Amino acid sequence: MSEKILVCVAWPYANGLLHVGHVAGCYLPADIFTRYQRMKGNEVLMVSGSDMHGTPVTLKAEQEGKTPAEVAMFYHQDFTEAWKKLGISFDLYTHTETANHAQVTQDVFKKLLEKGYLYTNTVLQAYCPSCERFLPDRYVEGTCPFCKAKGARGDQCDVCGKPLNANELIEPRCRQCGTAPVFKETEHFFLKLSAFNDQLLEWVKDQVHWRQNVINFTTHYLQEGLKDRAITRDIEWGVHIPVQGFEHKRIYVWFDAVIGYLSASKEWAASTGDPEKWRAFWQADSKSYYFIGKDNIPFHTIIWPAMLMGYGGLNLPYDVPANEFLTVENQKGSKSHNWAVWITDYLASYDPDPLRFILSINMPETSDTDFSWREFVRRNNDELVATYGNLAHRVLTLTYRNFEGKVPAPANLDETDLLLTKQCEEVFKEVDECLSRCQFKLAIGKAMTLAHEANRYLDGKAPWKAIKTDRQAAANSLYTAIGAISALKTMFSPFLPFSAQKLHTYLGFAGTIEDARWEIHIPQPGQKLEEPQALFTKLDDEIIEKETQKLGH
Repeated sequence: MSEKILVCVAWPYANGLLHVGHVAGCYLPADIFTRYQRMKGNEVLMVSGSDMHGTPVTLKAEQEGKTPAEVAMFYHQDFTEAWKKLGISFDLYTHTETANHAQVTQDVFKKLLEKGYLYTNTVLQAYCPSCERFLPDRYVEGTCPFCKAKGARGDQCDVCGKPLNANELIEPRCRQCGTAPVFKETEHFFLKLSAFNDQLLEWVKDQVHWRQNVINFTTHYLQEGLKDRAITRDIEWGVHIPVQGFEHKRIYVWFDAVIGYLSASKEWAASTGDPEKWRAFWQADSKSYYFIGKDNIPFHTIIWPAMLMGYGGLNLPYDVPANEFLTVENQKGSKSHNWAVWITDYLASYDPDPLRFILSINMPETSDTDFSWREFVRRNNDELVATYGNLAHRVLTLTYRNFEGKVPAPANLDETDLLLTKQCEEVFKEVDECLSRCQFKLAIGKAMTLAHEANRYLDGKAPWKAIKTDRQAAANSLYTAIGAISALKTMFSPFLPFSAQKLHTYLGFAGTIEDARWEIHIPQPGQKLEEPQALFTKLDDEIIEKETQKLGH
């Protein structure tokens, strides 16, 4: 019986281009998981969108002399095009500046207010005497009071991951002009997080399937005791507060961004002609997975679950497979210093599958990993081209030329033939198990190991020699190798959808790889093959220096 799976993916701020760290952190793993679940026959809804609100966008708008809406829409359109070219298969990719999102956010706000989980309080907020305005949290920078890292923002320290308030920073400064702010009283709404501390601790104890880093971070945070958190800000950009007297304030971006998963699901349902269809993924027997980077763990394992508990009647997250960070050439990525591999630039020169491959086989699931152009070229040439691609091309080319473009009929397969077939079945089960547990790095590694085994089998059988003296022996080995290629095609398809579709067609299968479902499809003897072409392109070593030199400039 099929399952219902909700895949929620972190919302990128619409204030800058996407880079490989974004893709490795959450968008690629979410897409791999979604493609796999769809092929399993499960009903999957994958949603996300561009986070158009908050100070990252207003800061960018002020720098460029544009409105926040102009800046956000420019990057939203760039994101949408990048997802399409990279093969990130959202059911809906939207943004937070829709009327639907505002309505859903205000509904959650009002429900929490009615139930007593929101209250107003007068707080001290940074005010810049030079800029003559209250400063949203991200407009304030200073030293983290916990880990003493420089450059911590007024909402969070990126080094230790602790959420902060601007008045907690050591030696705070206005990010725009460098002036030391003064702190003035202003009234805001607070979410009563403290009311959910014990309930969240009990809930987290049952999440034994979570990654250990997620469990440890969340448990430690809860054991320290939750503090109530302001959910409104003195800013003119964002979702309006549905309460009189707060017309010049807005709902804080972190509060409305997580509600985006729900608003996007409702928007998707409306687009299908069944506005209530979202309930099957939020109120029924459905599992929800939240793919995020590690810096977003507390928002998805503590704050969003608390909001859901307070709202009532909606499913809590089933899993939050948060990834660690991806460095570039052993340095932390930096937008301001242009130390990044931008997705738009990458896709202008190279195919999507090689990037998906290296980010999958080097995915930062349990620790930070590094992207280097040297490793990218090596893996493309040695693994995609020379191992997997060469296996498929030489088997299909030899078969196409010597067996009238059809799958040969086997007869009396020997132990070596049967052993490879058995290995395919065993590895397929292992990959299936890994993917179901969100262990993507391990899954693709197992598939590549099988590709190596298939190559060793082929070299031992040498059908290019046997065809001259024993046509049936050549037919047997090519038939067996075709079966292995077809198994690999399915195993690699969530990771490498573009080349998988090509191989699916070369093997003579009709339709799409997604329609073929998650199983090993052995082409029948006599099945007509399409004339094969190379699946991957070998890259010149010269691009290593060329691309590396772009970093930091």
